[in-house]
Amino acid sequence: MGERERNWSANIWTAWAGRSVRTIAFSPDGSSVASGGDSKTIQLWDAQTGAPLGDPLTGHSDYITSVVFSPDGKVLASGSDDNMLRLWDAQTGAPLGDPLTGHSDYITSIVFSPDGKVLVSGSLDKTLRLWDARTGAPLGDPLTGHRNEIRSVVFSPDGKVLASGSDDNTLRLWDAQTGALLGDPLTGHSHWIRSVVFSPDGKVLASGSGDGTLRLWDAQTGAPLGDPLTGHSE
Repeated sequence: MGERERNWSANIWTAWAGRSVRTIAFSPDGSSVASGGDSKTIQLWDAQTGAPLGDPLTGHSDYITSVVFSPDGKVLASGSDDNMLRLWDAQTGAPLGDPLTGHSDYITSIVFSPDGKVLVSGSLDKTLRLWDARTGAPLGDPLTGHRNEIRSVVFSPDGKVLASGSDDNTLRLWDAQTGALLGDPLTGHSHWIRSVVFSPDGKVLASGSGDGTLRLWDAQTGAPLGDPLTGHSE
């Protein structure tokens, strides 16, 4: 183990005292890393040295489930089992405004739009919510359609489409501007979906599931592309 790795290990152990880290994110420029977890706090780290950057960010009252930087790296957003999102100044760690409230259950996934103007959250309350990333104000009504908990949400690279994965074993596509559902649910998985991601050109959507498979989908039509990708044993 090199010096850099030793520094990282020592610093993380000291800061977290053995508690689980549930979520991590790099800043867009790669200079810092944010982590959150069972300590109910967020820590910023120097990505080169592993040194903590300032004190832990406090304010959440339950486990941190998701952290993400805005595309310009100026804002850090966090979601928690306390059903709230918080916005932070990524440079100073200062909270930005009041908590974003509205979800009635744990927040599982958050994502900024590519232009950084909108923040989207997915929750165990089976809804997606859109927020003004600058003011924290809710944008429209919650997006409903999933029949079970939402576990993952992602924007297409052009920011026009949202994709969500759920414990109802389906993916859904949404118009990011209007919130309207696009087509029928994408079905094929036999277990919950925990991860969804678009290809860089936005043409393909990939999903990972508790059924041990990955599936590829045509992001325009929702049609499956080929057979499921298998190989994971658990």
